[in-house]
Amino acid sequence: MSVKMSSSTSRIVQKYGGSSVATPELILKVANRIIETSKIGIEVVAVVSAMGSTTNKLISLAKRICGRPPDRELDMLVSTGEQASCALLAMAIQSLGGKAVSFTGSQVGIITDAAHTKARILKVEGHGILEALEKGFIVIVAGFQGMTDAFEITTLGRGGSDITAVALAAALNADVCEKLTDEDGVHTADPRKIPEARRLDALSYEEMLELSSLGAKVLHPRAVECAMNHGVKLHVRSSFHNEEGTWIKEEEAYMEQSPVCGLTYDVSEAKVSVLELPDKPGVAAKIFSALAAAQINVDVIVLNNTRGTITDLSFTLPKNDLDKALPILRELSGKEGYGAVTANTNIAKVSIVGAGMRSHPGVAARMFEALARSEVNSNLISTSEIKVSCVISDKDLDRALPSIYKEFDLDSVPEKRRISKSMEAKMPS
Repeated sequence: MSVKMSSSTSRIVQKYGGSSVATPELILKVANRIIETSKIGIEVVAVVSAMGSTTNKLISLAKRICGRPPDRELDMLVSTGEQASCALLAMAIQSLGGKAVSFTGSQVGIITDAAHTKARILKVEGHGILEALEKGFIVIVAGFQGMTDAFEITTLGRGGSDITAVALAAALNADVCEKLTDEDGVHTADPRKIPEARRLDALSYEEMLELSSLGAKVLHPRAVECAMNHGVKLHVRSSFHNEEGTWIKEEEAYMEQSPVCGLTYDVSEAKVSVLELPDKPGVAAKIFSALAAAQINVDVIVLNNTRGTITDLSFTLPKNDLDKALPILRELSGKEGYGAVTANTNIAKVSIVGAGMRSHPGVAARMFEALARSEVNSNLISTSEIKVSCVISDKDLDRALPSIYKEFDLDSVPEKRRISKSMEAKMPS
């Protein structure tokens, strides 16, 4: 990240997702909201995603042309979605009497590495943003995209507009970074699965990072990580009304009062097993080094079924990477004399998260008891200081979630997480 730019004026970075700018009518509503914020003396930088399902349509179009589109050309294609929405939003603000200017990620100097389709931001130079703000313009930036030092267009991965917004908020020393979406904040569980799930008023960075990494779609994990590293205050709220949402901030003592603050799930992973491995040092390193070289992330890892000097290795990885991973693993297995490589895509990962786990023993046991009551078997287990994850069959998901939710009485959590008035007073509404 570049050196932070100073400002004595209140400054906010707002990120609007695809559902918030899905139609011309919604774009005009967003434009009105931004203008109203600007009118009370706040400098606004808005980061936008592509309209609605534009990115999915572009990817589908690419696959009709080429079964496995080259990553570089895919970045060239899908980055156009955000460019269109940021230009349209700038037009909408101008049509309503406001002053606005739109920029692509490359125009504002978002410099990334060369990992096409999943690039990481190296620095934010901020070209033109401060100058535009000083002239009274509202700045609209296309999310999700950047460029390399060699002027190659890159994208940050699905949900990458969140990362753009937080990185800009850090570089511009903004007072707050708002994620405006069709949800009214972060909930104790997915309301589509648990209708009684309630909005949380506050979460720690660590809790939000775990929830995001474990399947909650509210914020991109890398965006939360960036906010935590640079002290960016986050506010997740609805783009359709002005009510308070969920604040993401430093952990406070009251956050440990209850052991669990949220329940989430992920059905985007597959379970891979490499059978009949020699049980000796260095074998796992060879397997995971080969996957890392192909930019494939591995999640839950378990060594199981050890039989003398032979063992089996199981782990989860994104389903989208399965077609890339299996040939690598099978080639390695044939070369090293391992056994079969199998894959199961019919899995779900259910997870509980909470800072209170550090001071409340027996949390994992209670989760396993909840699964047992709903007659759900766990295949793989992963834990950290503030999370417990279990990999189960996806057909068992709808039985597991209500049982876990009830076990930890997640309806009562929001009452213990009211944001302090001192925090509210510091933030623009």
